[in-house]
Amino acid sequence: MDYQEILYGVDDGVAVIRFNRPKVYNAITGQMLTELDDAFVRAGADAAVRAIVLTGEGKAFCSGADLAASLAMTPRDAQGRLDPGQALEDFYNPLILKMRALRKPIISAINGIAAGAGANLGLMADLTVCARSAYFLQAFVNIGLIPDAGGTWVLPRLVGLQRAMGMAMLGEKLPAEKALAWGLVWDVVDDEQLLPTALTLAHKLANGPAAALERIKQAIYAGNGSTLEESLQIERRLQGECGHYDEFTEGVSAFLEKRKPVYRKG
Repeated sequence: MDYQEILYGVDDGVAVIRFNRPKVYNAITGQMLTELDDAFVRAGADAAVRAIVLTGEGKAFCSGADLAASLAMTPRDAQGRLDPGQALEDFYNPLILKMRALRKPIISAINGIAAGAGANLGLMADLTVCARSAYFLQAFVNIGLIPDAGGTWVLPRLVGLQRAMGMAMLGEKLPAEKALAWGLVWDVVDDEQLLPTALTLAHKLANGPAAALERIKQAIYAGNGSTLEESLQIERRLQGECGHYDEFTEGVSAFLEKRKPVYRKG
């Protein structure tokens, strides 16, 4: 696909995907969502890619849906009423499910505003790092909507019911430092260190044991909806699978030999 609204590049095992509509704070269009979907599929299928960074060009991560573009493409129901839920079904939901099911680690680098669906796309990453000037905004209530792009699912799991309810109902800015204190994100760094920090994390993961990282994602996400007994069974199965990979042998050997493990790439 010839990307018009995102940028895509690969360097030393890390794919970097950037929202690329900086003049409108990377507001989301249907075209952007289609390109993002393609980019994540592309990164997932590329054996040379072992980790992914998602960030925004310019001063913003993503300001949410481009309302003018969204209204123009929003279908109507049989009574002629706007149906914004159809856009979720057609564009957002398939992308969210692809991101969550991707076998490779995803890191979001949140620069500037992350609002509406943009915030929730960022929070669907496995690790989220923020610039100190960044902030989150569940802006949906301000235009008479509910959080989407997985927001009602991810927020209470990250910050608890009260804080999730407050973010959704009040529609107020949540600064990066407060997001860190609430457990919404992994780290907050000075603005100029955001991308270097995210890339350092991504390269560490890219050089790690891919089979184990994939199964860590599976186990932790499955654990969100599992009983203890079910989680123990999931751990038993996935741990058994990890033991079949050369990465396990290499990791144990490196530990015993007091050296850094070297994992096979590709």
